[in-house]
Amino acid sequence: MAIRGGSFSRMTLFVVGFLAFISFPAEAAVKKYQFDIQVKNVSRLCHAKPIVTVNGRFPGPTIYVREGDRVIVNVTNHAKYNMSIHWHGLKQYRNGWADGPAYITQCPIKTGNSYSYDFNVTGQRGTLWWHAHILWLRATVYGAIVIMPKEGTPFPFPHPNMEQIIILGEWWHKDVEEIVKQGTNMGLPPNMSDAHTINGKPGPLFPCSEKHTFAMEVESGKTYLLRIINAALNDELFFAIAGHNMTVVEVDAVYTKPFITQAILIAPGQTTNVLVRANQMPGRYFMASRPFMDAPLPIDNKTATGILQYKGIPNTVLPTLPQLPDPNDTTFALSYNKKLRSLNSAKFPANVPLKVDRKLFYTIGFGKDTCPTCLNGTRLLASLNNISFVMPEVGLLQAHYFNMKGVFRTDFPDKPPKPFNYTGAPLTANLGTAHGTRLSKIAFNSTVELVLQDTNLLTVESHPFHLHGYNFFVVGTGIGNFDPVKDPAKYNLVDPVERNTVGVPTGGWTAIRFRADNPGVWFMHCHLELHTGWGLKMAFVVEDGPGADQSILPAPKDLPPC
Repeated sequence: MAIRGGSFSRMTLFVVGFLAFISFPAEAAVKKYQFDIQVKNVSRLCHAKPIVTVNGRFPGPTIYVREGDRVIVNVTNHAKYNMSIHWHGLKQYRNGWADGPAYITQCPIKTGNSYSYDFNVTGQRGTLWWHAHILWLRATVYGAIVIMPKEGTPFPFPHPNMEQIIILGEWWHKDVEEIVKQGTNMGLPPNMSDAHTINGKPGPLFPCSEKHTFAMEVESGKTYLLRIINAALNDELFFAIAGHNMTVVEVDAVYTKPFITQAILIAPGQTTNVLVRANQMPGRYFMASRPFMDAPLPIDNKTATGILQYKGIPNTVLPTLPQLPDPNDTTFALSYNKKLRSLNSAKFPANVPLKVDRKLFYTIGFGKDTCPTCLNGTRLLASLNNISFVMPEVGLLQAHYFNMKGVFRTDFPDKPPKPFNYTGAPLTANLGTAHGTRLSKIAFNSTVELVLQDTNLLTVESHPFHLHGYNFFVVGTGIGNFDPVKDPAKYNLVDPVERNTVGVPTGGWTAIRFRADNPGVWFMHCHLELHTGWGLKMAFVVEDGPGADQSILPAPKDLPPC
């Protein structure tokens, strides 16, 4: 097996990028980027295929900004598919027009057209990312967002010598959109991916991948900040580096209490910053990533690898593989997530809502629709509170802002139609799942508690949920059915982790809290693309506040037409 692969990322780019920040004046800058959506032939796993890219790059370009900057990204679509781009984790205060999910906050950018995403980066610093938010195009259309702290504000952890972006992804042999179409027509899940990737490269455990191996060179004694992003479509992933511990210092662009771990668990949509010290015997060490799945479902369980290589060590030295947790290691997953806590310092407090105005309880379920043309006469679907979400044909934000009638209803139920033993024996009978474009209306500045409950409708499974426009605090999580009497007594209301994407454990529940202080229409969905496509999504309409600066900003002139 060829293990010599790997062109070095000597991180000049990152160091230069890093130094460039030092010379900025203290006032906010305007950062402009041009994103050309173009198809490019890319070769992986022994053969080439055309993929959709930004600027011909895979992964796409990194956006470097500083907290307080204004960013303008002009996206021009040269591909045959409609396109929209989401800036995952950016709060977009009053500015849903720049959020990006197709048919939620905008209609997509059609072939030959452009749209400028114009937004401010306020009160956030750390690692986020951007990705296509239409169809399954984010399989190849994604990249990192690095937000440096304000001038003169140090990290609340030892300053690293260098930093490196690590984006974990998936790769399909065939055209992803064709695979999805085929699955939809048959009423079944599309074929799973053929490889996992690190920075777009599968690594030497895959055929023809000697030159498609990511490698980073390190120097003994130095500390490296790794900005890790899970851009996979359907897989929660473990990540580890042979022989090296990692210190977790941030998730989803929020500082955490540092803790040391041999492996991390990261769900699609999430980011994790870790410090790694090059303190081992100089050599070559594999970094590796593979899925976590603790439900009896088929997955692409192959391991992507990259190489951490000490300076001066020849490529002939064989790297060692790290010990990753077992693919179904629920105990590791639960204990790892329990260690994640907000830094909650004077400078970076955890402002957890202690009083709750609105309590929501959403069940996550699967179901089947009759489909005469499908393989088994049925098509799989997914639902929240037994409602499978139907995408509209105009952007929901436009419909709300311009008061268009008949596009959506605001009667999404606060709890399921009827309670049942959510995580008991599998329920496969006709579940009468409803379909609809139904949203939940939330009063401005009210505090919300949402409990997401996994169910055994067809099967239990773990789901990473992402809320647009907000961060939230993960105040509690558990296995089995949520107990509204006993479980809230165990909530962490002091230093719960704050994030934008959270995993709901297989056969369990997660409770989150947030203050609805960002007016607009905000999407909430499972970040497994498969489940989103099946209808595992909904949206909140957060009403305008009374103040002049508490209502949705006017729509931009170049907003794509529907």
